[in-house]
Amino acid sequence: MAEEPQDLAEVRSEKLRQIEALGLDPWGHRFDNTRPIGSIRPLPAESFTDAATGPKVRCAGRVVRYRTGGKLLFLEIWDQTGRIQLMLRINKLTETEWKVAQLLDLGDLIGVDGEFGKTKTGELTIQVEKLTFLAKSLEPHPKDVFGMGDMEYRLRHSYLDMIYTPDTLRRAHQRVKIISTIRRHLDGLGYMEVETPVLHAIAGCAAARPFETHHNALDIPLYLRIALELPLKRLLVGGIEKVYELGRVFRNEGISPRHNPEFTMLELYQAYGDYHTMMDLTEGLIVACVDAVVDSGERHNESKKDLIEPTRVIPFGDKTVNFAPPFQRAKYGDLFQEHVGCDMADEVAVRAAARAEDIAVEVGPESNRVPVAHDVLVQELFEDLVEEKLAGPVFVYDYPASLCPLTKRKRDNPKIAERFELYVHGMELANAYTELNDPVTQEQTFRQQLAGLSDEDSMAKMDADFVRALRHGMPPAGGLGIGIDRLIMLLTNTQTIRDVILFPLLRPQG
Repeated sequence: MAEEPQDLAEVRSEKLRQIEALGLDPWGHRFDNTRPIGSIRPLPAESFTDAATGPKVRCAGRVVRYRTGGKLLFLEIWDQTGRIQLMLRINKLTETEWKVAQLLDLGDLIGVDGEFGKTKTGELTIQVEKLTFLAKSLEPHPKDVFGMGDMEYRLRHSYLDMIYTPDTLRRAHQRVKIISTIRRHLDGLGYMEVETPVLHAIAGCAAARPFETHHNALDIPLYLRIALELPLKRLLVGGIEKVYELGRVFRNEGISPRHNPEFTMLELYQAYGDYHTMMDLTEGLIVACVDAVVDSGERHNESKKDLIEPTRVIPFGDKTVNFAPPFQRAKYGDLFQEHVGCDMADEVAVRAAARAEDIAVEVGPESNRVPVAHDVLVQELFEDLVEEKLAGPVFVYDYPASLCPLTKRKRDNPKIAERFELYVHGMELANAYTELNDPVTQEQTFRQQLAGLSDEDSMAKMDADFVRALRHGMPPAGGLGIGIDRLIMLLTNTQTIRDVILFPLLRPQG
């Protein structure tokens, strides 16, 4: 880690005391009417001369480079829109300002007023006429981007990572743009955004292990939510016919490049829709996000000056993804037949395929072995042999019904659930149902534990209050869930989920 020696922290503290001795507040004050550096750099710039004067500008930022030369100092400051060089001359500043300039360290925050132009070498520069000290950095900063090579250091110092690693800040901005695009798109379609409880009495409506807590005043156990679904469906019963929530959910599970225990979900429900409604909605929503990230993409051929179609082909690692609609749609059973080599309804063939893949076909103690449920084997084979081959974007639809307890069955085949998942390069991005609104069937499926599924992988968790809500009448509806962090990974060409979360969970140091 290339940074100043730690004993220089005391040197910085001494400089702070010297700034105070000059009668200045080392923690700054209000500094109005600044311009973002990104809006200063495009201004007209002439070489500095005694005769010519350039635009007068005011900006503020963090010192990220410092070079001294006697009666002339060159600094570089940074704000979230960019960097710019500052030129400080002893004869352009007051005596106090020049003394402050000698006390600056990397990481300090300053404000400047001055003239914008170019040096003899053509570098865009602000010639400083007034220097305002705004805040002291008492901890050493890395020496520019080359000091941020250690991944663990970057993750534990995400605030520094945003300053010195341009891609990190770019992703943060793009995350905001993607989420605001989602909200605009759904609001424009008449959806209402709501907030629902984070603390739940029952950890239901998803196959996941919850985080547990305890409410002292009520003396009851509670769980951090693992999904947003059931409160939103209660709102369908209450008459909000198009509803969504962008919320944090929590799953007490492993960490991987695609999993973080705390992540952001979009869930939405539309009365009188179904899973085909949700396919169309998902496609339009993701295309809108792609267009936002690629800058709404009106591209011009510079040689011919002809307007060409916006590109929706974006890179992801060493691959590309073509998000141009319509997305591919494929039945789960057809993909299973193609890649596993048998009909998913053929129990004998499925068990033989499972054995060939070393998938356990029985569970329980030796004295009382029971067969793993057929649909559990089907799903394990699909995960092992099919998912990685789904380049996509592809909607995989019509799932084995017993795996989907919150989903309506197909009218002509009750063994199939009206569910789809959207895959891109083997990664599940969205999950949607034609929602089950029959309270009798819902109560039965809540109680059904499939052989071969652990408690944490099962959705067999009875929620009597939700069943009671259904008994008051929930309209037929389509529902959708999208993992926002995974979507941002795809659209920003990021390979690990922790790089799109500003503060990913890390093991405490020491």
